[in-house]
Amino acid sequence: MGDLLDRATAETYASWFRALADPSRVQIVEYLARQARPLSVGELVAAVGLAQSTVSQHLKILTEVRFVLVEAVGTARHYRVNEACIACFPSAADVVMGRPAPTPTGGCA
Repeated sequence: MGDLLDRATAETYASWFRALADPSRVQIVEYLARQARPLSVGELVAAVGLAQSTVSQHLKILTEVRFVLVEAVGTARHYRVNEACIACFPSAADVVMGRPAPTPTGGCA
């Protein structure tokens, strides 16, 4: 039997998977990735069709694991996908199937 994935990496991956455990959060990350520019909460609300408070809560969770970055634009906050994090997010299928897991680097953890 091969080596076990180290605990710290497993905990990092688990936090990523928890952050994406809601279909609305998956949609938000995917939408931000396709737009390739910072978006306001209002733009995201219009795109996903959820209440502003719900979208804001999802964004909070996504920013905690750094899938999404926030930047101040005047008094507003704009959100964009974290390209470095997307690049190092492991493929769940790869990890489950025993392929080497990428090392979490580049601002993902």
